[in-house]
Amino acid sequence: MGFGDYPAEYNPKVHGPYDPARFYGKADTPFAQVKLGEIGSWLARRNKSPQAMVGAVSRAWWRWQHKYVQPKRAGIAPFLQVVSGAMVFFYLINSQKLSRHKNYKYH
Repeated sequence: MGFGDYPAEYNPKVHGPYDPARFYGKADTPFAQVKLGEIGSWLARRNKSPQAMVGAVSRAWWRWQHKYVQPKRAGIAPFLQVVSGAMVFFYLINSQKLSRHKNYKYH
């Protein structure tokens, strides 16, 4: 499978038009339904290759796009989500600098 190709599991005769937000592989138990004793075996069944990780991020991106950005009457939610994410990101990268400026009481 090369860059920009359809997933190997995708069959246009079975699945219809390609949806980048859908996983075409074999379905597994959702994480919410996994019992504590089965978490190890559930994690062992995951595909941990870099290509699978990029595919998961891509599907999450397209699901977010379809839900918040591309509807006909999209609201302000995607902009607020991006701004909130940026605020958290910049707080985390500057937290060491901010911690040095705390007001300490010296008795």
